[in-house]
Amino acid sequence: MRKFVLPALILAQAATGAWAQTATQAAQPALGSGLGQMLLGLGGVLALLVASLWLLKRLTAVRGPASGMMRVVAATAVGGRERVVIVEVGSTWLVLGVAPGRVSALAEIPRQALAEPPPAAAPATADWLQRFMPRR
Repeated sequence: MRKFVLPALILAQAATGAWAQTATQAAQPALGSGLGQMLLGLGGVLALLVASLWLLKRLTAVRGPASGMMRVVAATAVGGRERVVIVEVGSTWLVLGVAPGRVSALAEIPRQALAEPPPAAAPATADWLQRFMPRR
């Protein structure tokens, strides 16, 4: 009987060591599967975000005849956070002063034809560069 005890103990110890090693491997997922699951979750969150933004845009869009009633004709900054805006409402233009938390009507004028903006003058550096380009 003693002849079988030592090999049985060695065999039992080897079996428990192998079992412990497979248990730790099963407890630790492979790096590739964890990374793939994280990327899949990130893709799902991004898809949900894009879909919700699209739905929000569709729900808040102005529809019907009211959508063409007003439009911003021009705007210019007069301060850090203040602006003067011309808004077209029907056949009149409203000149509005816009500041954080406040909109004030400055004037009401009849609708006018928009003037064509003058062509932008080329900067002096462009002229200098064009003079030296043909020489190369």
